[in-house]
Amino acid sequence: MSGRPPRWYVTLARLVRAVWGSSLPLRVIIMTMVASIFVLLLGGFVYLNQAKNDLVEAKKQASVVEARGALYRMQNQLDDTDLGSDSLLERLGQLASEVGSQPSQFSVMIETAASSYMSRGLQSDSVPDELREALAADVEGVYVTLTQVRYTDGTAEPAVVVGGHLFAPSGQAFPVYFIFPASTEQQTLHMLQRDLVSTGVLLMICLGVISYVIAREITKPLRTTGEVAGRIAAGDLDQRMKVKGTDELASLATSMNNMAGELQHQIGRLEDLSRVQQQFVSDVSHELRTPLTTMRMATEVLHESLDSFSPQLARSVELLHDQEERFESMLGDLLEISRFDAGAADLTTDDIDLGDLVEAEMHAQQAMAAAVGSELVLHRTGPCVVEADARRVQRIVRNLLSNAISHGEHRQITLTVAGDLRAVALTVRDYGVGFEPEQADQVFRRFWRADQSRNRIVGGTGLGLAISLEDARLHNGWLEAWGRPGEGAQFRLTLPRNQQIVLGSSPLPLEPTGRELVAGQPGTPSHQDGIQP
Repeated sequence: MSGRPPRWYVTLARLVRAVWGSSLPLRVIIMTMVASIFVLLLGGFVYLNQAKNDLVEAKKQASVVEARGALYRMQNQLDDTDLGSDSLLERLGQLASEVGSQPSQFSVMIETAASSYMSRGLQSDSVPDELREALAADVEGVYVTLTQVRYTDGTAEPAVVVGGHLFAPSGQAFPVYFIFPASTEQQTLHMLQRDLVSTGVLLMICLGVISYVIAREITKPLRTTGEVAGRIAAGDLDQRMKVKGTDELASLATSMNNMAGELQHQIGRLEDLSRVQQQFVSDVSHELRTPLTTMRMATEVLHESLDSFSPQLARSVELLHDQEERFESMLGDLLEISRFDAGAADLTTDDIDLGDLVEAEMHAQQAMAAAVGSELVLHRTGPCVVEADARRVQRIVRNLLSNAISHGEHRQITLTVAGDLRAVALTVRDYGVGFEPEQADQVFRRFWRADQSRNRIVGGTGLGLAISLEDARLHNGWLEAWGRPGEGAQFRLTLPRNQQIVLGSSPLPLEPTGRELVAGQPGTPSHQDGIQP
């Protein structure tokens, strides 16, 4: 697709971002090196450009001075010559050879209308046209410029060309060019470049070492802070940082220690409060057992004598009997919750078939479901053996099924059991009132109800789902909920095949799809793939 970057570019960008964000010292070193390279390149460019300009200007000035002196000597020699036109041209050639052959480090070229006289094998195109035009416009002046001089042997080198005129006794002017090679200056520039590069490389190495030492020194307290914070988070609340000096790092260590101390104090208070609360719940639950036993004996006696009571009194005895059973169930749940809070809950594991356990619990609650008009349907796919505590898993299934019956609005309730190599799962789907998506975590809170004005159909204690969640966690499993208002809810229990397996996925989806969204609605035929109790 056009407009999308290539895959290698995306991979490289991710790698760069990962490396960049992996280490603070690395970022400090890279930023220091990049800034240093930029400064060195800028400084080197300015320095070399200035050095080049100074060398060129000095070469031009020295060349002009030496050219003027040579031109003066050649003019004197020519003025002393009284020759015809042929001998004049021959004399000009002699002057070019004589002056250009002297150890003055320059070459000479004299142009006439017929030909050019050159020394040292120069080519005539070594002189720029701009210089020729300037001399043609001003025969009295001396001009200088840079050029690339070429020789007849094919070699070339940078040079400074100074141009002037020789005047014959007859007044005729002949352009004269003095060519000063600049190879020495070019070598000087190359030497400066090499020195600058070697100095820059050495400086970069030094800056890299210095930035690494500085970054390590700065980030060392940060690493120590992270380690101390990690140990505090792991439960070692006595950890503290060493405070040295009065700088910003010392202030950070002091603040960290103050925070750790305050955190330790607050956690201690919460632990004390939690212990008091747990002890209170446990004590109250135990103390209520004695009067509850007496009440139960009394209600049982009254319940057995219902036939001898008036209808109003019989109804009161039935309500008293039901509420006493609910009260007893609530006390049992409170004791179980207190065990979870105290960390005293444990597992007694054995190999069980989740499908058989679910089927047995469905038969146990069939009468309750029929009483409210709900149809229970089970779908299972072969044996689903799991290493678990049968009592706790049965309690989870009982609570999920009771919750579905209570909120199913007299519609079908579908249970599905499936497994894979690593886990087994159970989903309980009802088509009742449901709940908002953001309430999926709140349904497991103690005594929470989506609709506070709604009465519990089956008389639950409000602690069943909270206990079920703790039971699932005790098995290293998951208990999750999905719901939509008016579409019902689905709860999913996922248990690992054994306690050594860490769950990564579930054999069943949490959110129902397709026909599962509408199955069980009034007037909609239900499809059954398994057992209907």
